[in-house]
Amino acid sequence: MDATTPGPLAPEVLDREDLRRALAEHDFAAAFALIKKWGGLSQNRIASACQLTPGKVSTVISGQQQVTSFDVICRIADGLRIPGRMVGLADRPWEQQPDSPEPPNPPAAESPEDDTPWRPDATVQLASDLTRSDLVMDRRAATRALAGAAIGGAALLDPLEAWLLPAGPTAEPGRRGRLGKRDVDELETTARAFRAWDHKFGGGLRRKAVVGQLNEVAAHLEDHQSPVIEQRLYQVMAQLGGTAATMAWDSGHQRQAQQYYKLALRAAHAGGDTAFGANVLAGMARQMLYRDRPQDALELVHLAQKGARDSAGPRLLAMLHTREAWAYAALGRAAAFQRATSEGTEALADVGAGEDPYWIAYFDSAELAGVTGGRLLDLARKDPQHHAETAAHSISEALAARGPEAGRSHALDLIGLAECHFLIGDTPAAVTHTHKAAEAAARTQSSRVRAQLGQLYPYTVGRSASRTVGEARARIREVLSS
Repeated sequence: MDATTPGPLAPEVLDREDLRRALAEHDFAAAFALIKKWGGLSQNRIASACQLTPGKVSTVISGQQQVTSFDVICRIADGLRIPGRMVGLADRPWEQQPDSPEPPNPPAAESPEDDTPWRPDATVQLASDLTRSDLVMDRRAATRALAGAAIGGAALLDPLEAWLLPAGPTAEPGRRGRLGKRDVDELETTARAFRAWDHKFGGGLRRKAVVGQLNEVAAHLEDHQSPVIEQRLYQVMAQLGGTAATMAWDSGHQRQAQQYYKLALRAAHAGGDTAFGANVLAGMARQMLYRDRPQDALELVHLAQKGARDSAGPRLLAMLHTREAWAYAALGRAAAFQRATSEGTEALADVGAGEDPYWIAYFDSAELAGVTGGRLLDLARKDPQHHAETAAHSISEALAARGPEAGRSHALDLIGLAECHFLIGDTPAAVTHTHKAAEAAARTQSSRVRAQLGQLYPYTVGRSASRTVGEARARIREVLSS
C-alpha cells in the first residue's frame, strides 16, 4: 500500500475524540485498540495497511513497544488514511486528491425529513421509514449509511422554524384502530423505563429495542384512533424518539442522533406537547455544543424558549437557561454566562411538588451544580486562575448530591473535577480523581464519557518523572482501549 491508495477508516471513526487524542499524542497503543474496536479492523488488517508485521502491531497494542520512527508514523497515516495534521505531519500527498466522485459539499437539504410537511400523518410515515430502515440494516451497513456528521447552520435551523406554527391537516387513515387507554398506559411506561435506563447508564445497548417500540407506535398511528389516544401516541413517539436520539449520540452516531431528534420534535408538535418539544430542541443544542457549534446551539435554545414560553414549568425553564449559559460560555461571553446561570438558579427555586413531567425531574440542584461546574470548566481552560477553583467547588457539590448511582453523570463529574485539579496545579488530587473517573467511565457504555475521559490524557503527558501520573495515564489508556 502506498500514499495514493485509499485506506479503510471511515470518517466517523476518525472523528472520535478519543482516537484524535491518542493520535495527537502518538499513543498508538490506544489508537490501534480504538481502530480495532470502532473501525472493525483486525490486527492483521492494520498490519497490512501500515506495512507492519502482525507481531509489531501486537507489541504496540500491548504497550511493549512504542512507535517513534518518522517513517513508521508516515506509513500508519498513509495506510489508514489518517490526515497528516492528526499525527503531527504535513498534509499527506493523497489529501489533495478526491476520495470519490461525490461532491465535497452535499446539498443543504439532504435529509428526507427536511422536506417532509409538518403534518401528523407525514410524521408517522417518516417514523415508519426511519425505524424500518434502521431495524433491517445490520450494524456495519447502518454505520455506513449514517456516517455523516451532524449538520448545522441554516440547513439545520430553517426547517425547524415550522415547529412554531400550527400542525397541518392530516389525511384520513384507511383503517380503524382499537387501541385503548390501558394500551397507551403500557406504552408510556415502556418509554419511561427506556429513558430512565439511558439516563443512568448511557450507551446504545438497548437502542434497537427503543427503535422497535418506536416502529410499533408508528404502526398504531397508521390506524384511525380516537383523538385522545392519537395525541398520547404522538407524545409517546416523541419520548421514544428523544431516547433513540440520545442513545445514538452517546454511541458516537451524530447524524443518526440528529435524525431521531428531528423526528421527536415533529412528534411532539403533532401531539401538542410544546414542553417536550422544547426539551428536544435543548438536546439538539447540547449536540451542537459538543460539535463546537455554540452559535447554532444558542439559536436552538432560543427557538425552544420561544415555542414553550406558555407551557414550560420551572424545571424546564431552568434547564433551558443553563443550556443557554453553556452556549455563552463556549462563545467566551462570561457576563452572559453568569446572567443565564442566575436565571436558571432563580427558575429552579420556584419548583413545587408535582409541577413538572417525569422526563425533566432529573434537573435538580445537583444537576444545576454539575452543569454549571462543567461550563465554568470550559471558561477555566482559557482562564484557569479565575475559574478553575470555582468550577471545582460547583462540581464537588454535584458529586456530593448524586453518588455512583447517577451513572453517566457521576462519571462526567469526576472527569471534570480531575481536570479542574490539573488546571489548579494540584497534581495529587488530580491523579486521585483521574483514577476514580476512569473506574466510573469503565462502568458505563457511554462513548461520550470516554471522549471526556480522553480530555484528561494530555494533562498526563510530559510528566513521566512522576510515577503516580504515569499510572493515571496508563489507566486512562486502558479504559479508552476497552
